[in-house]
This record gives sequence, structure tokens and C-alpha cells, in this order.
Amino acid sequence: MTYSRILLPLLAPIFAASLAARQIPAAGSPATSPLELPPPQQVLRLVAVYPHPVITLNSPGAENDKYGFEGGRAIKVSGTYHLFTTEMDGEPRFVKTRIAYWTSSDRIHWKRISTLFESTAEMTGTDVHASLWAPMPVYNLAEGRWNLFYVGYRAEPEGSPYPPKLAPADTNPYLEHPDPEHLGKHIFYNSSGVILRAVSRVKGLQGIGGPYDEAGIVLKPGPDSQPWEGIQGTDSFFPYRAGGKWYGFYGSCHCESLPVKGWQVGLASSPTLAGPWTRVEGLNPILLDRHFIENPIVTRVQDGTYVAVYNGPQPDAVGYATSSNGIRWNRGLNLIVQPRDGAHWASTVRTPLGLIPEGHGTYTLFFSGFQKTSRGGPFNGEFKSAIGFVTLRYTPAGRIAPARR
Repeated sequence: MTYSRILLPLLAPIFAASLAARQIPAAGSPATSPLELPPPQQVLRLVAVYPHPVITLNSPGAENDKYGFEGGRAIKVSGTYHLFTTEMDGEPRFVKTRIAYWTSSDRIHWKRISTLFESTAEMTGTDVHASLWAPMPVYNLAEGRWNLFYVGYRAEPEGSPYPPKLAPADTNPYLEHPDPEHLGKHIFYNSSGVILRAVSRVKGLQGIGGPYDEAGIVLKPGPDSQPWEGIQGTDSFFPYRAGGKWYGFYGSCHCESLPVKGWQVGLASSPTLAGPWTRVEGLNPILLDRHFIENPIVTRVQDGTYVAVYNGPQPDAVGYATSSNGIRWNRGLNLIVQPRDGAHWASTVRTPLGLIPEGHGTYTLFFSGFQKTSRGGPFNGEFKSAIGFVTLRYTPAGRIAPARR
């Protein structure tokens, strides 16, 4: 869960004016960047859209879910699709969550297997397990076990003093001063996100379903936070191998004051998956998009190129970017996955769940999105969040331009 969900009703007019003024590009065109990074050639193409969501609140196993599904990662192991996602299962909305594990043999029919972790929904502003989001399973070859990374937020009720109370150890000298004129009651449900790591008790690839034991915090706000990071803390994390070590995209936002300049991501690195993780100096933030980027997931495709898919600013699209080495990235592109003139079910595309190789240059991309509702929008009225998928094709670029830093 990120501030984008909590703040969107408040920020919608600001973002709409900002994005309209900048004419957000269409699918395949470059997303703007203040550094004017050279874009790659378009390497992903939409091949097929499955016309219906495949996991909804009406799916068997979702009976106790209330608001739907958001983010996470889908992967394929030994012919079976595995989905780790956040279920918004109760009140307070956007705070009460659980991390769920689902499987499928054909991408369409899914079975809910288990709840891996459940948030406390504790609202004193001190518990980092109050709200849990963005589960990312990663196999650690060195230890022969699956690791699961996810975001833990503190939470406080509407109407609490601003800024949120923080634990004494977190002096947070890096926070901006809030702008009281623009504060709203939904502004700080969740804040000060940390990245938690858990390890499967079962060794080998077959241990993907857990159970998992939490092993501590690998990244959090603190004195080493960089100036672009804000009160949201770390809002996402995805680790991957590059250059003989581990790198990880992590995100944050200065949501303390308005107008919000943008949700951004940076890189951290570590010699091992377990850590210690340190923020990369000199490259952050990685401005794949000028205004909005959340939850990037990295796949190394068949020609060795690194491709990151992420939640971008265009409501019918996902964002993606490429890198030749996994460290220096090119400017992002928008790829429409719910064309309005064709089959589509999502009124707003939310979060891509990673590229799944299917052979011959094709990939399955699952994503979460808001279903059409009879009244109101996803934040101002009734809404349902579901999971669907599309098929993409990767075509190697003739040359991936190196990012200029």
C-alpha cells in the first residue's frame, strides 16, 4: 500500500492539471524525464488481452476479502503459476491487509492456498506491521530457499495530529515540513514504510508456498535516507542480480506537503540477498518517469536485457524501462494493456506483477486493476480491485542506448 491510494482523491485535480499540461505520452512513446534520458526502442508489444479478470471478490477463496487485490508478484515454477498479492480484507480500509498465496495451472482458474501474513491494523503509529503490502518472492540460490520481501507501514486514524507520531529511534531529520493548508483526513493512514524479509521453512524450489518465517527489516527510513525520500518511507522493494551482486529498486514519496512532486524509485545494493542493503549513491532517484512510478519488478529477458515493469501514470497502461546492465536505466515507456477500443475490464490499471517467460519471446503479464463501478470512483465510492493478465511479445532492440547520468 502506498500514499497514492490514500492521497489520490486529494491530489487528483493537481495530477490531472499537471499531466494534462505535459501531455502524458501514448503507448510506446517516452515518458518525460527532467534529465532527458534517451529512451530505448520499444521492445514490448501487446499481443493479446484476456477480456475478463481472473481473480475477483467473487472467486472461490475470496469470500472474506472486502476490497480486493493489489500488487505483488506472479511467477511460474515447474509449470505452475504462483501469485503473491495483498488482499484488502477489512477495516480500516487500506490498513487492514493480508498477504495471500494463490496458484493456477492455466492462468485463468486460480486456487487460494493460504494467508502467509496478516497485518495487525494497529493504529497507534508505532507498529510496522499495521499494514502489509507488495509481497515479492525471490529465490536465493545461495541458501536454496525462497525469500519473501514485503512493505510494512505504521498507521494512525483519521484526524490524528500531523505529522504522524514516530518511534523515539526514528528522529526523521529528512522529512519536509507539512503544508497545513493542504492536509486532509486521509493523508496519513500509512507512513514510514519498512522492507521486511521472510524465509521459507521448506528448502528448494518446492518451498515457494512457505510457510515463511520473518527474518527482520532489510531497508527502512533513517539517517541514510536520501533527499528524494519522504514520510512515506520505503513503499516497495524488488531485488535482482546484476554485476555480480544484488541490486534492488525501492520507492518513496514526499507526501508531507502539496503539491506532491512525484513518486520515485532508487537503487540499493547488497553483496547477499539477506543484506546488508545500502542505498546507491550518485544515481538516485532513477527517473524512469517524471511524475509517478511505483513497484518496479525486474526480469532479465532472453538477450540479456533487463526489463523493469512498473505502475506508471497512464490509467490504461503499465510502464516499462530497459537497461543493458541492470544498474543504469533508460527512460521509461507507457504500454497500453487495457485498450479502450477493445476488450478491457479495468477502469484503471494499477500494478504489473512481473513478466513471466512463456517461450518464443512471449511473456504473460498479470496486473491488478480497478473494475468498473456503478457509482463513484475507486476512492470516493464503491470499488472492486481484481487481477487480470495480458500476453506480450519482447523484440530485442537494435541497440539499447546507455542512460546518461
